[in-house]
Amino acid sequence: MIQQEGDLYSRLFLVLKGVEYMSNLKELQEIIGYNFKDEKLLENALIHTSYAHEHRLGSSGSNERLEFLGDTVMNMCVSENIFRRKPLISEGNMTKIRSGVICEATLFKAAKSLRYGEFIMLGKGEDKLGGRERPSILADAFEAVIAAMFIDGGFEITREFVIKTLGTMIEEALKEHGSKDYKTTLQEVLQSKSDKKITYEIIDEKGPDHDKVYTAIVKWDEEILGQGQGKNKKEAEQEAAKEALKKE
Repeated sequence: MIQQEGDLYSRLFLVLKGVEYMSNLKELQEIIGYNFKDEKLLENALIHTSYAHEHRLGSSGSNERLEFLGDTVMNMCVSENIFRRKPLISEGNMTKIRSGVICEATLFKAAKSLRYGEFIMLGKGEDKLGGRERPSILADAFEAVIAAMFIDGGFEITREFVIKTLGTMIEEALKEHGSKDYKTTLQEVLQSKSDKKITYEIIDEKGPDHDKVYTAIVKWDEEILGQGQGKNKKEAEQEAAKEALKKE
C-alpha cells in the first residue's frame, strides 16, 4: 500500500511538472512572438546536452542537431539582409559584417534579452554551476530555437524573427564597417570596373598645429571623384572616399 502511494505521488509530481513546463513554453512563445504548431520542437531546442545525458535521452535528445541547422538558417537570413542593403560591398566585407553579427557574444546578448536562461533544461550539475548564464549555452539555444521555428513555420517567419531580434546588432556592424572602410570599399568598386590607378592627395590644411583641418581628394587616374575634410590626413581621405561612393 505504501509503495503504491509512493508511485502515485511520483506520477502526480511528474504530471504537475509537465504542466508547469508547458506553461513555461507558452510564456516563452509570447516573449518571442511566435506560437509553435509543434511545441515539441521548441522543447527540444531548449534541451542542453547535460539534461539529455542525465535523463538518458540519447545523442539526438539534446538541441545540438537543431543548433547546427539554426546556424545555417541564421547565416542565410543575415547574409541576405546585408546583400540587399549594401549592394556595393564585396563578398569579403559582407563576410566581415556577418561575422560581427553572428558571434557568441551577440547571440548571448540576444538570448539574454529573450530570457532563454529561464527556460533551458539543464542537468543538475550544470544548473548549479551557473549554466543559465553561460554565454555558449545561451548562444547555442538561440540557434536551436531558430531552427525549430524554421522547421515549424518556414523561412519567411524565421527571417522576420532573426532580423527583428538582431536588427540593432546588424545596424552597428554596418556602421562599424562604413566608418572604417570607405577607402577599401571604393577601391573594390572601382577595381571591378577598371584597373585605372586610385590615388589620394592632401590639397589643403588649415588651422594651428593642435587643431588642423585637412582637405583630401581621391582621383581615379586624373578624374577627381570626391573631396573630404578631417582632423587628420586619414580621416580626410576616408571622407573623400565616402563622397566618391555616393556617386558610384
